[in-house]
Amino acid sequence: MPTLTITQGAKNCFSLSGDLSFETISNKTINELKVHTSHSPSYIDLQALQKIDSAGVALLIEWIKFAHEHQQELLFDAIPPQLAALIKLSDLSDCDLFKTQDIEING
Repeated sequence: MPTLTITQGAKNCFSLSGDLSFETISNKTINELKVHTSHSPSYIDLQALQKIDSAGVALLIEWIKFAHEHQQELLFDAIPPQLAALIKLSDLSDCDLFKTQDIEING
């Protein structure tokens, strides 16, 4: 059975590992980052993700929306090729939603 693990490292730094998919997302997962609001940026490291599907993209967008509503910046590190392809396929690459620490993901 696929699993998703969210680990908090330093303050506002999170790491996702495993599968970010319909099978692994629960209400707890949806709210996992929502309890961590601050005025400094939050970082999400995606390097250890093995699989991501459209439900995973939807979850990341939900986290981005929550961060924006609370005047918080959400930055991603190590966006996997599978996520970059889903972003482009979903026509989201021009929306500036998925910001990384260095650059924004654009088509």
